Amino acid sequence: MSGTDVKLVLRSTRVVTPEGTRPAAVHVAGGTIDAVLPYDAEAPEGARVEDLGDDVLLPGLVDTHVHVNDPGRSEWEGFYTATRAAAAGGITTLLDMPLNSLPPTTTVEHLRVKQQVAAPKVHVDTGFWGGAVPSNVKDLRPLYEAGVFGFKCFLSPSGVEEFPELDQEQLARSMAEIAGFGGLLIVHAEDPHHLAAAPQRGGPAYADFLASRPRDAENTAIEGLIGHAKRLNARVHVLHLSSSDALPLIAAAKREGVRVTVESCPHFLTLTAEEVPDGATEFKCCPPIREAANQDALWQGLADGTIDCIVSDHSPCTTDLKTPDFASAWGGISSLQLGLPAIWTEARRRGHSLDDVARWMSAAPAALAGLHHKGAIEPGRDADFAVLAPDATFTVDPAELFHRNQVTAYAGRTLHGVVRSTWLRGVRIAAEGVLAEPTGRLQTRNN
Repeated sequence: MSGTDVKLVLRSTRVVTPEGTRPAAVHVAGGTIDAVLPYDAEAPEGARVEDLGDDVLLPGLVDTHVHVNDPGRSEWEGFYTATRAAAAGGITTLLDMPLNSLPPTTTVEHLRVKQQVAAPKVHVDTGFWGGAVPSNVKDLRPLYEAGVFGFKCFLSPSGVEEFPELDQEQLARSMAEIAGFGGLLIVHAEDPHHLAAAPQRGGPAYADFLASRPRDAENTAIEGLIGHAKRLNARVHVLHLSSSDALPLIAAAKREGVRVTVESCPHFLTLTAEEVPDGATEFKCCPPIREAANQDALWQGLADGTIDCIVSDHSPCTTDLKTPDFASAWGGISSLQLGLPAIWTEARRRGHSLDDVARWMSAAPAALAGLHHKGAIEPGRDADFAVLAPDATFTVDPAELFHRNQVTAYAGRTLHGVVRSTWLRGVRIAAEGVLAEPTGRLQTRNN
């Protein structure tokens, strides 16, 4: 591309680039970033110029942990509604988890079904994880060659019978197969034996639910996962880290060269066990939201690089499944549209910058998945942007959210950071709560 091809220029006094935040003019040609120039650089003849003033131009967020549930449980969530919520929240690319849909993404045939359902519905670019279950080792390489970004497994029951967990022997077998072709295994790491030994009491008390998902379940599972990864030289990723006790294990493994990465989620970083009302199962997730001191340690893990990225783990359901009983209610937090303001609200309070937020929520997830054309405002990347008014506030009203069932743990919270608009390949797809028709593209590992 060259300046003569530029059709759009976005100017802001605060553009978040890999080199830091600065005034800049971002030139867009053919859906990609052509140049990042000084703010007052002359625009090419015929280019449309939009001056964003002091609103911050961020790279579009990349959310690699979303349960869309479509097809099969589309009354829980669907590609149309989930990607609308994503676009409204500044997310321009998401990866769909392989379970909670029927069929689950455990064979190439099942992947094709999901792609056909998703293709006409997605407002943002959308890719897919494959699943690793006890019966599908033979399907892992074909799925990888078909374009999934990696494979998810559970070490404890997933909550749906069509996606069973792996025991330690099955984990090693699947990990060895995936390592053999250079793939990535992403893991829900809770040890089933520790869960079985924990007190299991039903009812509305959050303290009882928290006791049923002890930190040791995470810590032991992560320790075992690191051991397998070290022995097999496999690439593994710990999903939704909740227990800060595991951070020293992870940090030591990274220093030893074990190929392990880690994510956490907005709910673990912004909500605390102490504030969860009894019976408020919109706060239920597995692993659980833990205490404030644990949250402080997770933020330290982000600051020192032990935790690589922040993604939503958006796991919605119908309202009737959020019963007041923590033991029987569906576990999952709906937050797809709110991740950026929720994290920014807490990050700014703790002295972090929007450069940090962009690294955690855009650059690092893009790198995890190998989405090298996403995740940063620099020449050659897709022209995907989120425009944020960082000092503006709003109070979360569930009725104004775009995901299918308006249940959220953030209801009534006042957050900093209003997403003014979202841009996908240089086209504005959301602005002030108004969404364009779907223009997202399906992503594969090899496109």
